[in-house]
Amino acid sequence: MLLSLLKILFFFAVVLALALGAMQLSEVGETLRVEYGGIEIALTPVKAIIAALVLMVLIWIAFKLLGLAVAFLRFLAGDDTAINRFFARSRERKGYEALGEGMLAVASGEGKLALDKATKAGKYLDRPHITNVLSAQAAEVAGDRAKAEAAYRKLLEDERTRFVGVRGLMRQKLEAGETSTALLLAQKAYALKPRHKEIQNTLLDLEMREGDWKGARKLMKEQRRQGELPKDVHLRRDAVLALQEASEVLAEGNSISAREAAISANKASPDLIPAAVLAARSYIAQKDTRNASRVLEKTWSVRPHPDIAAAYAEIVPDETPAARLKRFERLIRKSPDSEESHLLKAELLLAAEDFPGARRALGDLAEKHPTVRTLSIMAAIERGEGADDSVVRGWLAKALTASRGPQWVCDSCHNVMGEWAPVCDSCGGFDTLTWREPDPARNAAPNAHGAEMLPLLVGPAVATRTEAEAPDAAKEMEPSDKDSAQEPAQEEPARTSKVEVADVAPGMVPHESDYVEVDVSDKASAAPKADVETDVETTPVRPDVEPAVEIDWSDTSKSGKRQQG
Repeated sequence: MLLSLLKILFFFAVVLALALGAMQLSEVGETLRVEYGGIEIALTPVKAIIAALVLMVLIWIAFKLLGLAVAFLRFLAGDDTAINRFFARSRERKGYEALGEGMLAVASGEGKLALDKATKAGKYLDRPHITNVLSAQAAEVAGDRAKAEAAYRKLLEDERTRFVGVRGLMRQKLEAGETSTALLLAQKAYALKPRHKEIQNTLLDLEMREGDWKGARKLMKEQRRQGELPKDVHLRRDAVLALQEASEVLAEGNSISAREAAISANKASPDLIPAAVLAARSYIAQKDTRNASRVLEKTWSVRPHPDIAAAYAEIVPDETPAARLKRFERLIRKSPDSEESHLLKAELLLAAEDFPGARRALGDLAEKHPTVRTLSIMAAIERGEGADDSVVRGWLAKALTASRGPQWVCDSCHNVMGEWAPVCDSCGGFDTLTWREPDPARNAAPNAHGAEMLPLLVGPAVATRTEAEAPDAAKEMEPSDKDSAQEPAQEEPARTSKVEVADVAPGMVPHESDYVEVDVSDKASAAPKADVETDVETTPVRPDVEPAVEIDWSDTSKSGKRQQG
């Protein structure tokens, strides 16, 4: 407000000064006389000032006309003139306006409008390294992949835009699923700009997809040198990649390189369970049992795992159960309070047929944390102590619907994998697998129907007893009943069915990989079938609840009927 008032006052002051000056000059009686060629001109001060201004304007016009004449002569001579520059500036202005409108159209997702503006900008501007970039982006937004690829290929011809062209082609190949070609383009882009973070991450992801573990390790080393990765993260990821590289080298038959890589991976990350197992097996292959034991014991103290116990058993494969139990005490002492240590000791005591000791080692895990493994161990303990089949079946029935316990679970997508891998096969996450128990809602066991418990339900012990007691049951039958029972057996051919049986030592709890399929004939159950009374109505009973009526499982005829059912 005050500034505006000052401006108004200044304007009036200037006008007043000019007016007073004009009045003063008009009152002056002296005149300016100019005589030329016999002509005399008398000018008052005011007229003299006006004449001077008019003269200055005429001189400026004269110079402009002279410059125009010179430019016209140069134009006739073929030289660049102001006329050309005027039209060039006009074209450049239109081109930059089209370029700006095209960039706005790309940002707003209007592909067709962006293509039109890119074409117009290319027509008016002589800047192909700029207009081709706009044309490629506009074609991508419009969904014209062929035109976008052609524009990116044009960018490869200019040194200034070569990286943009390579990056654009790489992204197109990724969208098309051509990972091998995209990997080559990513390597070229990385060579042009090694510090480009997006290219580094893309190249690392592609190298892991294609199994180029050595290249991925080299890239992560460069990221560590540039300060993009913390030291501990780099060591962990490098150990994971070294482990996978060792696994593939071992599969190709180069055991020496695999041993070195596995040992290196274990030193970099001692808590990486697969690396510890592979390093221990490398030491075992070299007959270095001391270092093999040291590696496994160190990893067990950090993260107990069944694979570590299996590798620890491979150190002395032909020892007796008692000797193995004594040797494993050193491993168990590294983490005595962990659940895995209790389960391992219980299994070792089962192998040594020390069933009370196995029960003490297991403790109350079957009640506090019931899993397939803990409940199966309890069933084996009950069977080893001579409990009734109903008690054993009760534990196994609970195991059918129990949790499978810790598994390899992805922290990103919660995918459950059977074996460890550096990359999740569901979401592609790197080093996201953790040995833990999955969420109950996601813990869908592959063998939820209970086939893995079938050998314990109708195992060799039950089948042998049924076949041994079948002749006695046949002797007790009346002649008429015997004949009537044998007639259908003669008419109906014997059938065989495949049953999964655990191929393990007595007392050991089988794992999924221990089961083999065998053919079981129905002849063993044919004799007990004759003793079934037709007027007895069976009632289905759920396996996870107690039966309503106490059943005598020692009865051979009823056992045969259960096998037929």
